[in-house]
Amino acid sequence: MSNPYQEAIENSNIVSKTDINGIITFVNDEFCKISGYSYDELIGQNHNIVRHPDVSTSNFEDLWQTILSKKPFKATVKNLSKNGSTVYLNTTITPILDKNENIVEFIAIRYDVTAEVELKKSLEEKEKELEQLNLNLEQKVKEQTKQLKELNKTLENRVNEEIKKNEEKQKLLFWQSRMASLGQMLANIAHQWRQPLTELNLTLFNMKKASINNNEKKVDELYKESKTLISSMSSTIDDFTNFFNPQKEKKSFEIKDAINEALIILRKVIELENIHIQIDVPIDYKVIGVSNELSQVVINLIQNSKDAFIQNDITNRTIIITLKEELILDKKYALLEIKDNAGGISKENIDKIFDPYFTTKYKSQGTGLGLFMSKMIIEKSLEGELSHKNIDDGSIFIIKLILG
Repeated sequence: MSNPYQEAIENSNIVSKTDINGIITFVNDEFCKISGYSYDELIGQNHNIVRHPDVSTSNFEDLWQTILSKKPFKATVKNLSKNGSTVYLNTTITPILDKNENIVEFIAIRYDVTAEVELKKSLEEKEKELEQLNLNLEQKVKEQTKQLKELNKTLENRVNEEIKKNEEKQKLLFWQSRMASLGQMLANIAHQWRQPLTELNLTLFNMKKASINNNEKKVDELYKESKTLISSMSSTIDDFTNFFNPQKEKKSFEIKDAINEALIILRKVIELENIHIQIDVPIDYKVIGVSNELSQVVINLIQNSKDAFIQNDITNRTIIITLKEELILDKKYALLEIKDNAGGISKENIDKIFDPYFTTKYKSQGTGLGLFMSKMIIEKSLEGELSHKNIDDGSIFIIKLILG
């Protein structure tokens, strides 16, 4: 092999030649490097010196059948080096013919693909490992899913039990709140009746005096005054009876009407405690629910402000009630704000004001249910939100309701 093309092939490939019986007659340096044998150790040996024992005999039968039929044989061949390491060679074996078309020898040209084959094998092993991991994972997922379903069922049963317990607790809290509200309302009735009862007592005394003096005109005048006073007291009873009406049918009502109802009930308390109420609540703002429930919330908030005025010894007492509209994601909301200048809520208490039974008042003055029930009414009955924040000199409660 002395021409330039042969030299180029020799220098860049692994080359060997055998006679027709497979005896090695030539190897280049690259063949010696890859096999680990020296030139002298290879020449004269059968080519199966580098045969790997793992290779099936049928592969070699196929090889010899191909090349003896004067056709080239191409394959990736697994060989064994002298040091026992495995190499993989992309091999092309070509029969060399004489002028009479008889086979003279075989030339084999190879290049090393060991790294590629090992990488492929490694990838295949990894793929098998991944398949096995995937199977294991699927099995684990099935097992975990089964456990989670069982846990979920157990949790669902526990949640249902807790819901039932909470429903009972909320019913109890609701009725405790209603009784507390009833107590407040009775106190308000007493406030509203005290003055007309005093006036009625004086009127009856004067009527008796006029009757003794046979002053018929005066008796008639005092009789009419008495009827007016009694009518006013009767009206007060009607106001409170309507407020405690147990009707629960939800319907559209004016927010302003609910506020006015609350202010009528608190009329005497507001006057007695010298509280100045400012109202900026326009009409035609309606929500769906029970009107007297919103009134109860407004009463609770004003009563809280009144108690804070007294507790903090505030003299210039002001409550401002405003209503404005807000558009959020194409939905209209009413923001009803009740703001006072009663000093606000301390930092250590501000996160607990909506908790049941939490109160900063003396035990004889508060149950700690007012704000809790107010929040429940707004959220559960009116499907809104009740929130609080401190301002410079007091508190502001914000009731957010869907307009409808």
